Amino acid sequence: MANTSIILRVELTNGQVTFGDVAAAISRAGGDVTSIDVIRVGKETSVRDITVDVQDSAEAQVVEGIKELAGTKLINVSDRTFLAHLGGKISVTPSMPIKNRDDLSRVYTPGVARVCTAIHENPNKAYSLTIKRNTVAVISDGTAVLGLGDIGALASAPVMEGKAMLFKQLADVDAFPICLDTKDTEEIIRTIKAISPVFGGINLEDISSPRCFEIESRLEKELDIPVFHDDQHGTAVVMMAGLLNALKVVNKPIESIRVVVNGIGAAGVSVCKMLLAAGVGRLVPVDRDGAIVRGGTYEQPMWQWLAQQPQVEDTPGTLDTVIQGADVFIGVSRAGLLKVHHVQAMAEDPIVFALANPQPEIDPEVAQPYVRVMATGRSDFPNQINNVLCFPGIFRGALDCRARRINEEMKLAAARAIASVVTDAELNESYIIPSIFNDQVVKNVRHAVIEAAIATDVARRIPPDFR
Repeated sequence: MANTSIILRVELTNGQVTFGDVAAAISRAGGDVTSIDVIRVGKETSVRDITVDVQDSAEAQVVEGIKELAGTKLINVSDRTFLAHLGGKISVTPSMPIKNRDDLSRVYTPGVARVCTAIHENPNKAYSLTIKRNTVAVISDGTAVLGLGDIGALASAPVMEGKAMLFKQLADVDAFPICLDTKDTEEIIRTIKAISPVFGGINLEDISSPRCFEIESRLEKELDIPVFHDDQHGTAVVMMAGLLNALKVVNKPIESIRVVVNGIGAAGVSVCKMLLAAGVGRLVPVDRDGAIVRGGTYEQPMWQWLAQQPQVEDTPGTLDTVIQGADVFIGVSRAGLLKVHHVQAMAEDPIVFALANPQPEIDPEVAQPYVRVMATGRSDFPNQINNVLCFPGIFRGALDCRARRINEEMKLAAARAIASVVTDAELNESYIIPSIFNDQVVKNVRHAVIEAAIATDVARRIPPDFR
């Protein structure tokens, strides 16, 4: 159950009610008082802001409990999550002040004309003379927002703003949210291409499958800057980092394991591609109609690609049958699909990554007695597979070496770099993946991505620390 934090502004009538009475009423309703701020004190009344942690389901009871308490008047209820979003979460600030005419002439007219001419004569100078060298566009059409689905461009803006915040705080990358009010694939591609000159990279976000595959593929071919669909590749990279460490815990080589991936949408396809790139020899992709089998025929192009891979098994079946004897289950599907009897049918020391959000494919507490290593996409359980571990460092590295694209080698290098942050001394069943606030993550990922970009000849610049 999700928790939230609310602020109750309450007026108390002196002599009729005490703060202890208020705190008791909140506790009875299921809330937990975490702080109190005195706003105003008078002879007859006092006003206080009371911050309360409460489960979503109990918020209404807490509010009603205060309203019904004699001697109190509920003035306002504020949700701290909503307060954090007031006016938006990011802003644009200049890198130098404009204090006089001389400053103005250098940054704008007439001095800026010389800089424009220099870029016109040599477009590569845009990397040193504009924001291009450190700016990423975070672009969505709002059709596949995590846990919400197709909510449209405008409603997706808070998610894209939050991502821009993470880019800046974790990797000092300037990012700007762009929410496109269209679902037309060609229009999205055309729009992104048209706005791309000012950006050093494109982060696609929350675009529904299968359109996301064509959009990313076309943009990768038609642009000369990195294009990265985080819902696909971010999930795959961080999953791979966790799996590499989970395999160390259970002492199984990646070449020998049998992996079932449930949910072959945007993330599932990328997860499968990452597993194959890392050396998995036996792979069973499963969607709602059953296993995708080697040699099968499918309308969805990425499913057809999987059906042509020699590591994909050729035996059809549903999750009930193909899960038997699997070493690893990776779910990027929906809540409740994995049952206890499925886990019990897996191989010895099973690894389960139930990554559906907000509710995983199986309740971790239910699965725990039968699973050796468990991971989810949630922050309230151990081993959270969170894309935030991936995209800041990947783009930091790609921007620093001015990579033309982010290829599979760079993604796999990022996964290994994330895994390496967890030392052998720290590694255990409940700690296979580092915290997003571990300051070694971005540093390690950046270095690994640049190395891979140079090795695969997609880097256009060698950063000073690599010379």
